[in-house]
Amino acid sequence: MRRLTGSGRRVAGEERRPDEVEPSGDGSTELGELIGRLTADEHLDRETRGRLLGRLAGLLGQNARRAGAAGVARGRWLTDVLVEAAPHIPIRDLETLQAHHHGLMGEELADRLVTVAANSTTAVGAAGGALAAVEFAAPPLLLTAPAQLAAETLVVAAIEVKMIAELHEVYDIRVQGTGTARGAAFLTSWARQRGVNPLETGSLTSAVGTAAKSALRNRLLRTFGRTLGTMGPFLTGAAAGAALNRSATKALAAKIRRDLAVVYRGDDPPDPPDPPAARHGSPRSGR
Repeated sequence: MRRLTGSGRRVAGEERRPDEVEPSGDGSTELGELIGRLTADEHLDRETRGRLLGRLAGLLGQNARRAGAAGVARGRWLTDVLVEAAPHIPIRDLETLQAHHHGLMGEELADRLVTVAANSTTAVGAAGGALAAVEFAAPPLLLTAPAQLAAETLVVAAIEVKMIAELHEVYDIRVQGTGTARGAAFLTSWARQRGVNPLETGSLTSAVGTAAKSALRNRLLRTFGRTLGTMGPFLTGAAAGAALNRSATKALAAKIRRDLAVVYRGDDPPDPPDPPAARHGSPRSGR
């Protein structure tokens, strides 16, 4: 993963425009860069976000044809694209986060990161729905719908992975290692909806293992299913996609923060939920 320090800028080099990405021969680098750009800037305007999503969808369509129908249908292709994109997701260290958010610390800073991530996934859902509205007005363009849904799925996943990684910084749980190892840890964290405990054996590996890839694939397919709501006609899809993404991002953040509080503050793990009969009363209890 690409770690940002100090001013939050990358190492030397000329700053790019929000929608500028270097093209590459096979498109794989450009895919990663586009996903990185869509997660890096919290203040993308609607037009730029829509243009980047459209460009990403076009590249994904080309990439999917090379992957083959079986790999696409089973989710292996989406998983591989996200794993390859992970090193391009920009993660800010604690100092940079505090500088970007006016000196906030602790739970206030964590609250802010969750709000920003929820706003970003909301905007992606709304942008995806707006693109779908155009496609319903021009039915031949519906051929691009699967690639559009894949683009939205990957960007939402990347935004949530970034949120998880930066929440670890806020809770002072540093995940050490190479960018690849850290990326694998946070992708696994997203897939399992659990925080990373660096003290647990096997929590840090140099690559995403078979079991983690399976969990990642299942989570991506569920997220892909959620994005189907954006395909509603006119702008109903935009409203549905925005609301679903916001709700899911906030629910994920709550689970991760509970885990991190256990590791960071030594809080007791939350009690497991009561079984349905105990929670609602059995049919014979008269309650």
